[in-house]
Amino acid sequence: MTVLLAGCGDLGTEAGLRFAARGHRVVGWRRSPANLPASIEGVAADLSAPHLPPVPADTSAVVVAVAADSPTEEAYRAAYVRGLANVLEALERDGVTPERVLFVSSTAVYGDAGGGWVDEGTAAVPGGFSGRVLLEAEELLRERFHGTGTAAASLRLGGIYGPGRTRLIDQVRSGSAIFPEDVRYTNRIHRDDAAAAIVHLATMPSVPAPTYVGVDDEPADLGSVLRFLASELGLAEPPVGDAGPARGGNKRCSNKLLRSTGFEFSIPSFREGYRDILAGRGVRHP
Repeated sequence: MTVLLAGCGDLGTEAGLRFAARGHRVVGWRRSPANLPASIEGVAADLSAPHLPPVPADTSAVVVAVAADSPTEEAYRAAYVRGLANVLEALERDGVTPERVLFVSSTAVYGDAGGGWVDEGTAAVPGGFSGRVLLEAEELLRERFHGTGTAAASLRLGGIYGPGRTRLIDQVRSGSAIFPEDVRYTNRIHRDDAAAAIVHLATMPSVPAPTYVGVDDEPADLGSVLRFLASELGLAEPPVGDAGPARGGNKRCSNKLLRSTGFEFSIPSFREGYRDILAGRGVRHP
């Protein structure tokens, strides 16, 4: 099977290594492909620009895993909506009909739920431009493949952490972390489990559902996470105060549908994940 990774940054590269370890041919599109691992065939491509490279004729699965250059609506639109549209145009241009197309989205599409639970059946009501743009891209994907032989799915990932993604650790170490005055739920997934979920959904025998929530087993109050990190680092707990607006909204995301497909998490909660990072065991390349 040939897998096209449209967007091959940190997450896409990790997924690509896992696809390759299963014996699949992996083609990775990114602006600067020179540093990609040898098992990924790197091709120079700017997804936000038209005239993308030729799509391999035998492509069975396409994974669109892009990232915005900056936290602005213009950058998000260029990356997610225009990027996805350009990939879809390239598929049509070259007459390639993959069996599956997976778009990597975010739980930001849900907005704030006041600490309540959300899942794939919850109405998506984004609270900011990032969620609105991602939801627009999801709808573009759904409309493009409706009634075709291609199974299209969106994977809504929580906050990704792991090697090189140590924002909370850095805040606790620097003393800039603030313990929120209110209970504020956060949802996360380790980079390695996010990559494993991508591979699982792109290759599992059953046809994927249109949408999956990709988070670990434990939505965690931000204060509990900060307390845990301070303890692991041997530092005093952060001071209680105004922590500002909740990143991604206050909600608890359920991974039951993803788990029902047979997917198993190697890092089920923030405790295992952050302990691995602090111990220098952050990389799980196969």
